[in-house]
Amino acid sequence: MTEGRKHHRVDLVFYHRLLRCHVLIDLKVRAFQPADAGQMNFYLNWFKANMMSGGDEPPVGILLCSDKDGTEVEFATAGMDQQLFVSRYLTALPSAKKLRELIVRKWGRAEMGSADKY
Repeated sequence: MTEGRKHHRVDLVFYHRLLRCHVLIDLKVRAFQPADAGQMNFYLNWFKANMMSGGDEPPVGILLCSDKDGTEVEFATAGMDQQLFVSRYLTALPSAKKLRELIVRKWGRAEMGSADKY
């Protein structure tokens, strides 16, 4: 996207057919910083003004960071009327043992089924 003489690039843009909106994804290879919310807010406002068509819903923004502090995210996004979500991602998959523990903790052993074999 170009605004004035400056070029800005969001990492990924999708159009969700069922929600009828653009989904903007910005990937950070570091921990969340409050300025990231402002940058995504800029992208969302630009898409709302320049890319929405009749019948479209407002765009949704997703920030994926290697780490986040819940309090920083809360204060950085407070008062924004945008659909802006911040989450962290894993740089490597957990071991099979850790995944089993997560499944048991979340859904209980009865629903593990064939996963008990591993």
